[in-house]
Formats: sequence, structure tokens, C-alpha cells
Amino acid sequence: MQAKKSPQGSKYIFVVGGVMSGVGKGIAAASIGRILQARGLIVTALKIDPYLNVDAGTMNPVEHGEVFVTTDGDETDQDIGNYERFLGIEIERLNYMTTGRVYGSVIARERNLEYGGKCVEAVPHIPYEIIHRIKAAAKKAKADITIIEIGGTVGEYQNILYLEAARMMHLESPDKVMFFLVSYLPVPSKIGEMKTKPTQFAAQALNSVGIQPDFILGRSTHPIDEPRKRKLALFCNVQPDHIISAPDIDVVYEVPLNFEKENLSAKILKQFGLKAKKQDMKQWRQLVATAKSQMPPVRIGIVGKYFETGDFILPDAYISVIESLKYASWHNKRKPVIEWINSDDFEKDKKKLKELKNFDCLVVPGGFGSRGVEGKIAAIQFARENKIPYLGLCYGMQLATIEFARHVCGLKDANTTEINPKTRNPVIHIMPEQAAKLAHKQYGNTMRLGAYPCKLKEGTLASRLYGEKKIFERHRHRYEFNNDFRQVMEKKGLIFSGTSPDGKLVEIIELPKKLHPFFIGVQFHPEFLSRPLSPHPLFFGLIKAAKR
Repeated sequence: MQAKKSPQGSKYIFVVGGVMSGVGKGIAAASIGRILQARGLIVTALKIDPYLNVDAGTMNPVEHGEVFVTTDGDETDQDIGNYERFLGIEIERLNYMTTGRVYGSVIARERNLEYGGKCVEAVPHIPYEIIHRIKAAAKKAKADITIIEIGGTVGEYQNILYLEAARMMHLESPDKVMFFLVSYLPVPSKIGEMKTKPTQFAAQALNSVGIQPDFILGRSTHPIDEPRKRKLALFCNVQPDHIISAPDIDVVYEVPLNFEKENLSAKILKQFGLKAKKQDMKQWRQLVATAKSQMPPVRIGIVGKYFETGDFILPDAYISVIESLKYASWHNKRKPVIEWINSDDFEKDKKKLKELKNFDCLVVPGGFGSRGVEGKIAAIQFARENKIPYLGLCYGMQLATIEFARHVCGLKDANTTEINPKTRNPVIHIMPEQAAKLAHKQYGNTMRLGAYPCKLKEGTLASRLYGEKKIFERHRHRYEFNNDFRQVMEKKGLIFSGTSPDGKLVEIIELPKKLHPFFIGVQFHPEFLSRPLSPHPLFFGLIKAAKR
């Protein structure tokens, strides 16, 4: 938990990347926040995406990764999820910034004559807007430390204005602004030596825009040895003890602990001139120890379609689901063995469904579109008929109702109007307000987004898992269950265990225990609320059922 107030005003840490993208800036930023939080400081974090997109909601998850939805309904980059998970706090819309969003605000102000007739230019007005947003987020959070991650890498044209804003903030208050360069140090297999030159060039690129890094986080396959640290210190003009090693690890939650092996939080506090409490990472250390310990495995199958990108697998499309399954497994004293199952395979060869018997539980996560849908429905039917613990998330809940309608209620052509607008049995249909938005081609940030209340039916699996009568969960969808089919499906045994407070929107469906040991689907995204130290009840319950 964070302290209640910040008497000193915020200090700012900018985290920028060098050499290549995907180097781990988000995890680094979140980990820095975690170790400072453990010192009793109030920490918040911002993500800057250098795209002209206004938000992440219109980006392809295969290319960009998961769209993380905040409580206040913003569609953001997956690193906002990293911040929430590591820091255990809720990050809001104010903490997410894109180039499209920044330019949109400046242009709107110009149209409203808020610049008093001045010539509005990229510099300085765009950096001023960026600085305004950073400080507004820090003020709202009452933060001692505000961490700002700038997406992409140093030297990219898209980042120039963000780096200029950071330089201006440092010029204004040099004692309040600090820079971390997260850079990669390759170890070419044919050479067998860690190379520092790419990071030297990254530091020089940062220097060229008027910024000197205070710390370098050296990402690599191996820890950085002392000769390499001295070399980086000399050529990058950074103190030797400010070169922090960040080697590859199996459990990402060990990163804060690795940083503290080099006393990183103490070094940051010393440079900022801050005094803080003694470090408290006890629970975090226990979590990592559990995750690394020898435990019986639990085999988890995730049935979806956002997996393949060329010859590679992109798990980032479902990163919150993956992490939620890990937390639930660790807290159940099980080692998660997660396997990707491409639903297209079941459409090509139904015999492959028998392979699902090898799993202890199955998850069908959210998604859109028609590709692989029939394969998902086939997998859901197999899980239901073979008593395999099942959790359906958003689309996974909708497809579970379609499967039940087809194979239990006898509605052979049951479908969602998203796939078949002419189906005679539209078990899932578009929400009326959503239909109006799509008719006017209003796609961006127009889904049912953010946290909404859900009323739980007493005596159900959902109510037992949550231990509450009313919950709040985050949504991201346009389609919903069609209440015209509620009665016929209830008669056949399906339980509608969670609804909106007025009873109009179905939020949770499940099967009674006499029909299935654990079969539940939810219209919302519980993965957005799961945390390392407090796994979400639905995921915890799934793994508990899988253990049996």
C-alpha cells in the first residue's frame, strides 16, 4: 500500500530505450516503481506511445500486443497493465499519452483561441502540452515519484518531441528529473563476448538531444561484468555504480529484487535527496521464491487465434490472461505449464480435439472476428462434455452460450450477429447503443469500456468464488447475450449467475456442479484486476478446480 500524502511534490524519472524495441522498458519502469514503493513512497507511472493513434484500441494486438482497459474506460498500451500489476494501483486515462492525443489537444485549444492569437508550433507548444499532462498525472496521484516511460527507442523521429519535453523539464528543475537508459548488450554466439558499442551509440544519441542518462540498465542474456561496467561508465559518462545489470530471468517479478541487489532504490533516493523508510519487500520475495520453487505442474490450454505472426508466437496479445494464470497457479502451489492452442486447427481436423484431454483446464479469452470461431466452439463443447474445468472471458463467454444453445437446447444455427447477422437464433447480438455508433462508423473508443457493477446470484459458483454480492469488473465489448433466449437456456440448466444491477445485461453464466465441476464464462475481463500478491478469484478457482 502507498502512503497517503506527498509533502515534497513529485520527482520525475524518465525511462527511455536504446538499441531495439521490446528490450523491457515497461518491466524496468514498473520494477523501479516497485522498489521505491517498498521504501514508503507514493509512486505513479505514465506511458507515452509515439503513435498518431489516439489510443491503443484501434491497433492490431498481434502487432502491438494487448489492449489494456483501465477502470475509467481508456484503451491503453499493455505496459499500463505492467504498472498496475507491479504497483498494485489503478492507473487512469490521464497516465496514458499518444502523439495523436497530444496533437489533438493542442489543435483543439488553437481552435478555441486558447493561445491568444499566437502562432502555434510543434516546438514549444507540443512539449508544453506533454509537460502539462505529466504534471497533471503526478498531481492527481499526489506522487513522490512519477515514472514516465517513452515508447520506442532513442533516435527515432517520433520521439523527438517527447525527449524535448523531458529536456525542458530537466532544465527547469535539474534536481527533480532523472533519466534511465534501458539498452541491450548483445553477446554474439560466434564471438562469445558482451558488446557495449550499441549502448554507447544509444547514449550518444540521447546526448545529441541534450539529455545525459543518470543510470544505464543493461539488458542482456548475461549479467554485466565489471570490465564492461567500467567501459560503459567511461564512454557514456555515467558513474560506474549507476550501470545496473538486468540479465534475462525466468520469472519477471524477480527484476525488482535484482535491482535491489545493486541498491538501486538507495542510489535513486540519494540523487534526489530523499529520505525514505527501510525497504520492505518481504511479500514480494516470498512470491518469487514460490514461483521458482519445485511444484507439481498444472497444464493450462489457452484456445485462441492471436498467436501467430509469421514464424513466431506473440503471447503479448494475451499477457494479462497469462500473468493471471501464473498468479493463480503459484498461490495454489502449482507450476503453470501454459500451451497455446490455435482454434483453426480444430476446424481443419476435429480429431485433434482429443488432445484437449491432456490439459487440466481450458481458457477461451477475448477476441473479435470470425476466424477460428467454430474451432473455439468445438473446444468449449469438448470441455463441457468431458468435464474439463473451463473459463470463458468476454468472447469466450459468448461462444459458451452459443455452444450450449446449439448442442443442449437444439438451436442448431445459434450464433452471434457479429458472425452471422442473418441467424434465426441470435443468442448474442449487438447492444442497441453500439449499433448506432457503428452505423456512423464511430469505432475508436466507443465500446462498452471500463468498470461496471455486477450483481451476483446467491448460492452460485460465482458468488462462492467472489464472496461478495456485488462486484465491479472492467469491460470491452459491443455485443451481449440476447435475453430472448434466457428462459429456454435456464430450463436446460444454464445458470445466469451475474447480471447488471437492473438485471438486463447478462455478465456471468455457469453450469451447476451436478453437470460440471467448473464451467463459467464472464462478459468482462477479470484479467485486468489480477495482481501478483492477490490473484483474481475466477483464475484462482479455475486452477483450484484443475488441481482436482
